[in-house]
Amino acid sequence: MHIDAAAKAERFAALHEQPHAFVIANAWDAGSARLLGGLGFDALATSSGASAAVLGRHDGGITREESLAIARAIVAATDLPVSADLENGFGDAPEVVAETIRLAADVGLVGGSIEDFGGDETQPIYDLAHAVERVAAAAEAARALPFRFTLTARAENFLHGRADLDDTIRRLQAYERAGADVLFAPGLPDLDAVRTVCAALTKPLNFMVGIRGRSFTVAELEAAGVRRISLATSLYRAAMSGLHAAAREIRENGRFDYLDRTLTTAELNGFLLD
Repeated sequence: MHIDAAAKAERFAALHEQPHAFVIANAWDAGSARLLGGLGFDALATSSGASAAVLGRHDGGITREESLAIARAIVAATDLPVSADLENGFGDAPEVVAETIRLAADVGLVGGSIEDFGGDETQPIYDLAHAVERVAAAAEAARALPFRFTLTARAENFLHGRADLDDTIRRLQAYERAGADVLFAPGLPDLDAVRTVCAALTKPLNFMVGIRGRSFTVAELEAAGVRRISLATSLYRAAMSGLHAAAREIRENGRFDYLDRTLTTAELNGFLLD
C-alpha cells in the first residue's frame, strides 16, 4: 500500500505546485468516488458533513473510526489521490491529532485537514497557542510517514461567528510556520478577503465552495490566488436535492417525470466496478 500511496501522494502534492487552481471533489462513498473519478477530477476528498449525513447524523456526529471507514472505502474505489476532512483530529490533545494523521495514512489517505474548531459553540475556536501546537503535532506525524502526506490546516473563524479577517490571517500564518502544507479558511465572505488571505501566505490556499453568495467561479478564485478548490457537502446536497425533488413528485403528484432527468442504469454502471 505504501508504494501505491507514495505515488498518489506525489501526484497530490504536485497538483498544489501548478500555476493554476484545481478542484478537489468531495465524495461520500465508493459509488460517488467512482462517478467523480470517471468525470475526470484529479483528486478526491471526503467531507465530514457528508460522511455524517450518510449515517443519518449531523456534521461532527461521527467517530474517528467511522470517518476513516468511509475514507477507506473511497480510497479502495479509486486510483485518484484522496485527502480527508479529519475535523479537529477527533480530540483536543496534540497527541490525539498526531495519531489521527497516522491512522489516516494507514487507510491510504495522502492528505488530510485539521481544524481549530473544538466542537463547543460557547468557545468555538481553540486559543492560538494550543491550535498551533495541534498543527505542529500533525505536521510532525505527517513528516514521519513513509510517503508525502499533504497536511491542511483550517482556521474556522468565519464558520463560527468570528468574522475577524486579521485574526484568521494570523492563525493561518502561524499554522504555515507550524508545518502545514496547505491553508484553509472556510467561509471567507468575498473575493477581496480571498485575495488578502492569499497575499499573506506563501503556501497554497484552499477555498471552499458551497455557501450561497460566498462561492465564486474557478477563474475568479484562480485570479485571486487560490490553488485548490474544495466542494464541502455541496455535491452530496445536490444529490440529496435530486432525491428530495423526485420523492416529492411521486408523493404529491403521482408522477415519475424525474426519470427523464436521471442517469440510466447503464450510464451509472459505466462508472462502477465490475
